[in-house]
Amino acid sequence: MIQEVRIATTEDLMPLLSEQEYRPDLGRNRSSFLYRGMPDISYRMVTSLSRNCKQLQIMLEPAILNNFAKYALREDPTVTQSIWHQMITGQHNGLPTRLLDWTHSALVALHFAMTEENLADMDAHDCIVWRIDMNEQMSHLPDKYRAAIGREQTTLFSVEMLNRLAPTLDQYDEDMGDRSMVIIEPPSTNNRIIMQYSFFSVIPMGITDIENFLDQHTNNTVKYVIDRSLRWRVRDMLDSLNISERLLYPGLDGLSKWIARHYYVK
Repeated sequence: MIQEVRIATTEDLMPLLSEQEYRPDLGRNRSSFLYRGMPDISYRMVTSLSRNCKQLQIMLEPAILNNFAKYALREDPTVTQSIWHQMITGQHNGLPTRLLDWTHSALVALHFAMTEENLADMDAHDCIVWRIDMNEQMSHLPDKYRAAIGREQTTLFSVEMLNRLAPTLDQYDEDMGDRSMVIIEPPSTNNRIIMQYSFFSVIPMGITDIENFLDQHTNNTVKYVIDRSLRWRVRDMLDSLNISERLLYPGLDGLSKWIARHYYVK
């Protein structure tokens, strides 16, 4: 079941920012949660492949990945290593894929929830931060995937691990069905992946409604709904904590977006 939590004051943000479990075996606090910020409460959780190709995504996905690998080879030779390399590289360059972006940082998720392409819309609607539990997602995986995680003593998959278990899309979809999905940690191939603390859930074709899947098969998923009246306040707070486009999109495009927003006249 999805829990919905309303955030109406800055004080209400504290549980979101500090939800780390104490691990007696380590004597440290650790979090198994991933976050996804969305700037409009009306937005549904869908992949870019689903938005782009709709009911034809199963048929068109192989062509999209094959053509990307063929034409991207000169820029990035790693795309020929596996479909998962193609997918991750393509995702970070705007290719429609079945990957859904997450971050291990609640602050980074808040940045994406508090940022609009049109800043005039900041006061127009509430926004969302989603939270999922990696350990809970792992518990739904088929036996061979959980065994692989056990051998590696991790809760996440690498590209290499996933490629050994499911080298093809058909194999992955057959293994996952409609009850599980892998969370993958991408290789640190660029600064954007590093600065955004990026992770991906690999959505199988059997899961046609991601939010319904989370509602039916999880207990630790939380939908934080943040009141529109807080957005500029939290946005300014994030800037003071150095969470901005300048940090999360290294390069001149991120710098330009940060400066434009800094000098935006309400």
